Amino acid sequence: MNPVKTVVESVSNKGFELRTLHKAGVIGGLGPTAIPVAASALLRGGTTPATAIRVAAAKHGDRTYLVDEKGSLTFSEVHRRSNALAHAFKGLGIGAGDGLAIMCRNHRGFVESNLAGWKLGANVILLNTMFSGPQLADVIEREGAKVVVLDQEFEDLLSGIPEGVGHVCGFEDEPGTSGIPSLDDLIASNDDSELPWPSEKGRNIILTSGTTGTPKGAQRPAPSGLSVMVGLLDRIPHFSGETIVVAAPLFHSWGYLNSIIGTSVGARLVLQRRFKPAQTMELVDEFDADVLVAVPVMLQRILELDEETSRDFRADHLKIVTLSGSALPGGLATEWMDRYGDNIYNFYGSTEVAMGSIATPEDLRFDPSTAGRPPYGTSVRLVDDFGEDVPQGQTGRIFIRNEMTFDGYTGGGNKENLDGYLSSGDVGHFDAGGRLYIDGRDDEMIISGGENVFPAEVEDLISGHEKVVEAAVIGVEDEKFGQALRAYVVTRTEVSMDEETVRSFVKANLASYKAPRDVIFLPELPRNATGKILKRELQ
Repeated sequence: MNPVKTVVESVSNKGFELRTLHKAGVIGGLGPTAIPVAASALLRGGTTPATAIRVAAAKHGDRTYLVDEKGSLTFSEVHRRSNALAHAFKGLGIGAGDGLAIMCRNHRGFVESNLAGWKLGANVILLNTMFSGPQLADVIEREGAKVVVLDQEFEDLLSGIPEGVGHVCGFEDEPGTSGIPSLDDLIASNDDSELPWPSEKGRNIILTSGTTGTPKGAQRPAPSGLSVMVGLLDRIPHFSGETIVVAAPLFHSWGYLNSIIGTSVGARLVLQRRFKPAQTMELVDEFDADVLVAVPVMLQRILELDEETSRDFRADHLKIVTLSGSALPGGLATEWMDRYGDNIYNFYGSTEVAMGSIATPEDLRFDPSTAGRPPYGTSVRLVDDFGEDVPQGQTGRIFIRNEMTFDGYTGGGNKENLDGYLSSGDVGHFDAGGRLYIDGRDDEMIISGGENVFPAEVEDLISGHEKVVEAAVIGVEDEKFGQALRAYVVTRTEVSMDEETVRSFVKANLASYKAPRDVIFLPELPRNATGKILKRELQ
């Protein structure tokens, strides 16, 4: 490689990164008192959420940062409150490398707990709020969490938690009604002084599904550089001081990533604890929101509202609607943009590989089924079964490389690695214009409403019911969720069973999104000569 060319490219890339970050307001605008704070934070803390809030507090101070149903908080207030919370967590035994689990809906408690964990260098474990009690207990034990922060509505799930794990209430339905200490209690009883930088930078552990269908912990370190943020900001035109309504769950990597981007650009984050279609649009209008963070099914629910409910929605400040989590149902992007303007930016990626591509409004007007193009800092390869690159236009297995690919599963194992590129688990192709298209899964995983479901876990559970002989589960198309589960069940001859019994049984033992939409009873399941169930015949 020509060393001169390498140096020129490196300088050019750094210049592009700085221009992009300056345009979005991530850098620049620092006063004389904020410059040393920002410089120290970046040098000592790296590109972590702890750094982002320190810089934002120094830079924006009294600007409103968080809005939820309890009111609003400035950047400085959240910084101080998360300092106090970090001191409290330290007193509960949380230090660098220790597990801090968060099972909260979208509210200030989630954000402050996450920031406090990063300030201590902890491993912050983001828990799905749809987990059942057994799932919660298994994950807490496997990930070695020392403290779990969870909303009052989930406190009845604590009975299976291992002894010795600290319990903190993230959100009380009524102040003082929780049986465990609340975040507000801890913040009020601890000082909010600055903490020393931890010996480790910490990381996030986002729960996903492995090949057995049990929740896996995907270790996500802080990025080593700025290319991923630059790639997002180059393709999605965020700007300093914008207002973002976060409807997507913060425990999901998409909602979480956007909260960090918002912090970095000095945005006002409006948090919606529970998604309600009409309320989301009311928040967009009430706060003159510039950005809406959602998953595709949320947009579909909004578009399904009756005319009387939706006729007064303006959304006249809405410049960006960022989506991820599942494939866009046919026609959804076009229908939305025809009504609310060309503002959809659809993100393709996963917990493990982070970012693969981004489809802009121009891409989606060209073809609403495209996943767009890989952004700056991300490379995508399509390969055949032998690891050889496939020609343009042909379908291949999708492999992705960037600086935010995960470090592997906490219980061991990793995604297939091909010269630094990780498998996304999907297959797809590029068109002549360089746009990526996702053609399907290269395994049996079902994605329903942005959540990953593997059939084996649901099959094993249903088959364990006293009235069931065996069961098979497949994914079928669903207009709202992209895919839904359909269960084929063989019952014992002497008993009767209905669909709701099966669904209720699954919901009682697994996350509710794993309950089948359809249940079909058969006298037997189709099998081949070796006894393997022929799911293609069920399809």
